[in-house]
Amino acid sequence: MADSLRTIDAPFVALGPSGVAIRDRLKGLVPGDEKVLRLVGAHLGSLASKDLKTRCAQGLEHSADTWSVRKRELTAVSSSRWAGAITKASHDQWALARRGQTAHLKSLEAGIGTITHRLSLPVGEKGTKRAPGGYRSKGEWFAKTRRLHLLQERLTDVRADREAGRVHVVRGGKRLARNRHNLQNTQLTETEWREHWEAERWFLTADGESGKRYGNETIRITPDGEISVKLPAPLAALANAGHGRYVLAAKVRFPHRGTEWADRIEANRAVAYRIHYDVTRGRWYLTASWQRPASKTIPIQTALAHGVIGVDTNADHLAAWRLDVHGNPIGQPRRFPYSLSGSAAHRDAQVRHALSRLLNWARTCGVAAIAIEDLDFGAEKTREKHGRNKRFRQLISGMPTGRLRARLTSMADATGISIVAVDPAYTSRWGAQYWQKPLTSKNRKTTRHDAAGIAIGRRAQGHSIRRRTTPPPAHRSDEQGHRTVQADRRAPGRVETRPRIPGPRTRSVPPDAERTRATRTSKTVRDVRSDQEWVQDSLLLTD
Repeated sequence: MADSLRTIDAPFVALGPSGVAIRDRLKGLVPGDEKVLRLVGAHLGSLASKDLKTRCAQGLEHSADTWSVRKRELTAVSSSRWAGAITKASHDQWALARRGQTAHLKSLEAGIGTITHRLSLPVGEKGTKRAPGGYRSKGEWFAKTRRLHLLQERLTDVRADREAGRVHVVRGGKRLARNRHNLQNTQLTETEWREHWEAERWFLTADGESGKRYGNETIRITPDGEISVKLPAPLAALANAGHGRYVLAAKVRFPHRGTEWADRIEANRAVAYRIHYDVTRGRWYLTASWQRPASKTIPIQTALAHGVIGVDTNADHLAAWRLDVHGNPIGQPRRFPYSLSGSAAHRDAQVRHALSRLLNWARTCGVAAIAIEDLDFGAEKTREKHGRNKRFRQLISGMPTGRLRARLTSMADATGISIVAVDPAYTSRWGAQYWQKPLTSKNRKTTRHDAAGIAIGRRAQGHSIRRRTTPPPAHRSDEQGHRTVQADRRAPGRVETRPRIPGPRTRSVPPDAERTRATRTSKTVRDVRSDQEWVQDSLLLTD
């Protein structure tokens, strides 16, 4: 059994966030401000679309010379800084599409490998824990042969695109583009869809510059919240301030991390800004973001010095249990539920609320580390891996592992709590096997997820998940010594027998033991206990 298990990776302390993003609503915009923002966004958006098309056409032949040519062409119709922001966004979009293409290629190869293996087996042959069996019927076998040819054709096309450096990108989003052909299900009219489409394709993003005034010369925000935008050359006539700038009537104050933002702009450190329009709500927002050096991680022994909280991630809740420094569970398990229904904003708010409660509980307990599984379901939710088990594929697809990991590291960094990532292999299975039943009582029903939290915490501490390793007894006493793994040998009060506490153990005080022993009358001669000598009376003989 041990030879068939995969190698367990060592736990590590996760890095903190490398960037910060805050957002505030632009309140008090006058109609003239909205008109200028729409014109600037549409003009720069058209330039960004053309530049992205040019960048995708260049493919692998991109170089510094071609980049400078593109930037000079954009500078003539906008400005030097707007041109730099547009070309940088095009490079980032091309690189993102390239990474997605690589992931799609690996997914196709894995699917083809699974189908080929199952087609080589006889129909109806059962599989094992390590490999799937044959298909259930001849009809399913025939359908999978057709799907195999389809996946092979897709794989050929994707490989050809990757070798040629071609990527497929849709500015505004592929989902929104497809909704144009299915307006009835989206409950949008053509005019409403067109408004969403244009707003998503606007470009109002300016990169920060260290050493420049307030950290950004394109979209400048003063410490008192005044916003001014550098207008492109064709729209310079709309300026209401000097040097071709337009000052908005709205002001921002950034309630969250506003002090940190103010310190950066007063020191003229780089801050990037993005202005975007929410069509559904009819509101304008401004997002400020900046990079910062990743916080240095502390040694894992230091993080675990005061125990750890093991957290099991599930589709609707976080199951957590606190462990001491020896890996023993303390207190009662905790559960932090969240709902993944509704809009993306609602789901994100649910995740943030659950993580806030978890971090507050950890801070109350005095624990400086939270252990969580390093989950990545990229290769686990494929159609060919789980076959007919559609519900399970939907379950793991709905788990926000990436968003939860990013949110947890960011929020934990602000509270001073370290995140220890552990290998997720076998935590649920072994946790239920060794911890679920022993921790279940009449007053507490331990679930499989609670037991998995203990397994995760023990793995982060370097302990084995097994509850105890008892030495083979020579007789009824533990002659071989302490039971290892259960607790540390130097831990007081964990091995020796329970000390006898003198005095009454209940509220009812018993009578004096010495007086009772002295005056007690025995029913049999053998049970009589006395300090006097035993005297045997002679037997009475009668006629």
